[in-house]
Amino acid sequence: MKQFISHNLMDTSSIAHAVAERLHGGEVLALYGGMGAGKTAFVSALANALGYTGEVSSPTFAIVHEYRGGRLDLFHFDMYRIQTFDELYSTGFFEYCDAGGVVACEWSENIENALPEGCIQIRIYMGEQPDQRVFEIRGLSI
Repeated sequence: MKQFISHNLMDTSSIAHAVAERLHGGEVLALYGGMGAGKTAFVSALANALGYTGEVSSPTFAIVHEYRGGRLDLFHFDMYRIQTFDELYSTGFFEYCDAGGVVACEWSENIENALPEGCIQIRIYMGEQPDQRVFEIRGLSI
């Protein structure tokens, strides 16, 4: 496990760029963290690091957003409202996991039993200072 501290969006972007440099396609990033922890900000920076130039937003109501046109396709899921395996299945999550891009999944704790073995876990939580976020990354050498 590697730990990083972010004090602002520039720091978060640096962390996302470090992660993006090590991605080859086919990875699932399981994001954990409470409301406002910085999950969507991280995914936005990751999309930018992968070469996507459009706007990135939370897929809370759409469940999944696709970001194509970069070095790798990025599929951004929000599992906040997913309660059952049938609901998860209906999102197309498993097909996206096999599509060769990168899957970034917010609220992964809601689907933990369905996450693929070997997924990259990224836990984001508030640090000791109000502007501080702690990123704990497991499953990826940085």
